[in-house]
Amino acid sequence: MEKLTKKDIVNNIAEETGFTKKEITEIVNSALNQINDALVDGQEVDLAGFGKFSIAERAARQGINPLTKEKITISASKNVKFKVAKALKEAVNRK
Repeated sequence: MEKLTKKDIVNNIAEETGFTKKEITEIVNSALNQINDALVDGQEVDLAGFGKFSIAERAARQGINPLTKEKITISASKNVKFKVAKALKEAVNRK
């Protein structure tokens, strides 16, 4: 499976729009920083037609160290969840 990197995205947008790679890099970084800052502040990020980012909290729980079989406490944590938009899901499944 191939992957698309941030550099690839910048190059593609620069080719499509005629803006410089430097300008596009600043815009892409700004957009990603906006998403990051919103999630850090506990906000959801909803990108219509793409998906929704949100924070899921995981409570502290007991686990077992697989090497020693010793019980351990796993700290509470927050994770980023992504729910794909219907339009994107349908587009991916059409291909």
